Amino acid sequence: MLDLLIPAIISCIVAFVIVYAMTPPLIKILEKRNFAVKDMNKKEDVMVVRPGGPALIVGIIASEIVLYAFLQMNEIIAIVITTSAAFLIGYVDDRKVMGGWFKPVALAVAAIPIIALGAYDSTLAFPLFGTVQIPALYLVLIIFMIPITGNTINSIDVLNGVASGFMVIASFSLSICLFIVQNYEIAIISLPLGFVSLAFYKYHKVPSKIFPGDSGALTLGAMYGAIAIVGGVEIIAAVALLPAVINSFLFLSSVKRIVEHRQIKGKPVEHTEDFRLKATDDKQAPVTLVRLILAGGPMSEKQVGFAIFKLAIFSGVLAVITAFMMGVSL
Repeated sequence: MLDLLIPAIISCIVAFVIVYAMTPPLIKILEKRNFAVKDMNKKEDVMVVRPGGPALIVGIIASEIVLYAFLQMNEIIAIVITTSAAFLIGYVDDRKVMGGWFKPVALAVAAIPIIALGAYDSTLAFPLFGTVQIPALYLVLIIFMIPITGNTINSIDVLNGVASGFMVIASFSLSICLFIVQNYEIAIISLPLGFVSLAFYKYHKVPSKIFPGDSGALTLGAMYGAIAIVGGVEIIAAVALLPAVINSFLFLSSVKRIVEHRQIKGKPVEHTEDFRLKATDDKQAPVTLVRLILAGGPMSEKQVGFAIFKLAIFSGVLAVITAFMMGVSL
């Protein structure tokens, strides 16, 4: 355990510093190229640049290279390739809005390196009930999990700071759980995800200076899913991600088809005269987590974000409890 301390510290510093230092010049570059979109939740005509994915992927790759120099694990290579592929998929979608099926199908292909490098264990662990061997079915799980986690984080990226802040909580919760189940190497490998999210949150929080875009959100979500697979903590990871999973489920169940969220005409929220958020009365608008939170009355963008963070912390605590239960069953 102690021999992992130095690579853990170095990789976390590299992850945080690169994203923290790289994002301001990235913002300037995007401003010069006019890669900006209107912040729909601001009363003034505020334009925010996107995507922030390039800063996130550079921080992730650099920190994981540091870890590979120390650990020489195939799991690191698998995570980096899958995450990089997710970034490229998102970047394509940032530049040109693709069809609703593009991201799920492409992200499924991005999961193949995990299988090709054998960076997984087909044993699925459940809390209290032990483990079950599902060799063939597990391959299907891998193919489906990366699109699910990638698009789940992308779907919750609707307010300033939510996607990055949510990932700070979820990823650190997952790292703690990996330590609890004594999967120390993967726990160390997962730490940079939390630190790149934390560094990016500095510029993404209310009021946002930059949006992650699809390239950023898919990068974070795909890496989270890849870590869950190679770490053998799929159930725990799902628990920690529960608010975002619920958001995706609500959206899909109300829309009843896979569709690019930018192509949805009905908006789940509206604005009051003082530009607070309120739930819409439009029956054609999709049901989302934000819409449910606003069912009790109008709230500011920051208040809604903090409400989502509270749910994320609650889910993180549940994930930690699940990890302890899983340790007992193992």
